[in-house]
Amino acid sequence: MIENYTVCNCKQVTYNDIADALHKSERFDDVLGAFEDVQKVTHCSTGCGGCHRKVLDIISGIMSGEEN
Repeated sequence: MIENYTVCNCKQVTYNDIADALHKSERFDDVLGAFEDVQKVTHCSTGCGGCHRKVLDIISGIMSGEEN
């Protein structure tokens, strides 16, 4: 299991927040679509945008089964 940590400092969004929102997404086969769904729920990457790549990497990792 991945240790929970803050991914988006602007909105105080954690890894677990992203994972939970992703698992509720209906677009689990589309990384960018899933990112939009996660963003709507968590508001990650809507402040400075510095976490954008990190959030995409987390989503991609979870979707590919590399991260749980």
